[in-house]
Amino acid sequence: ESTEMTNREEAEIQISELDLLSSMFPYEEEFFVTDQLAVAELKNYVENESAEMPSSKVQFILNVKPEVSNAPTVEFSMACALPFKYPAVLPEITVRSSLLSRSQQLHLNSDLKTYLMQNCSGEPCMLSAREWVKDHAAAYIDKELSSSSATTSNATQSEVIMFTRLWIYSHHIYNKQKRKNIIDWAKELSLSGFCMPGKPGVVCVEGLQSSCEEFWSRVRRLTWKRILIRHREDVSLEGGGHAEIQKQRKFSTLEEKCFDAHGARGNHMDLGQLYRFLEEKGCADIFQMYFGVEGH
Repeated sequence: ESTEMTNREEAEIQISELDLLSSMFPYEEEFFVTDQLAVAELKNYVENESAEMPSSKVQFILNVKPEVSNAPTVEFSMACALPFKYPAVLPEITVRSSLLSRSQQLHLNSDLKTYLMQNCSGEPCMLSAREWVKDHAAAYIDKELSSSSATTSNATQSEVIMFTRLWIYSHHIYNKQKRKNIIDWAKELSLSGFCMPGKPGVVCVEGLQSSCEEFWSRVRRLTWKRILIRHREDVSLEGGGHAEIQKQRKFSTLEEKCFDAHGARGNHMDLGQLYRFLEEKGCADIFQMYFGVEGH
């Protein structure tokens, strides 16, 4: 009995902290929940005695722009996940910035973790973590970088081209117009992949990062009961030429795939057929992300 109680208390603390963050940072570019499904499950768990423990952790992004004197504004992105036992255990936070080298990023994240271990055990600490990043992160973009400004200006000219694959989950996709939009926009943006209508709805698009992001911003403006990016893959392309892009693709075009469960009028899809289709394309591990329950 007693552990059940503390699980719910922890879940309540997580929800009130998320509410606090969304009231302090109302804009998506500052605070953005990447998995609305997990939040919905968490709220349901708190409100209903009989609800199961949620199956996935709440994940969100906090973006921070430290005030750095005599330097251009730098954005740091904090990708955060709250373990089920948070705040009894520390949150999982990874701070990134395009200006950090790999070793600087590791150094920064390990110092942040040390700070949280020493100062925040057992307490909700997302605001403290954000403050720490705001005050300290810029110092990690260290001297070796600023002194080599000559090389950085060359680097920006040969900009890295990114290839992206987005795996989108929707509560359902039935609407003919939406299905047409998904296919038309993908064509227009040179994206390949597939759309599985029905309930749940699955959309995968792949191609240039900027095109994928444009596609996502259009799709999510349509009205949905629930839609989110379940998983995202990014690969940097050396040359970024047409051939490089084609080589990364796992799908040749964008097509609609209907895996009807033995003639159940296009509503419920046969997930076994979806699994085999993903397996053929070398994406079987994605199935687990959509439908498998993660171990806590």
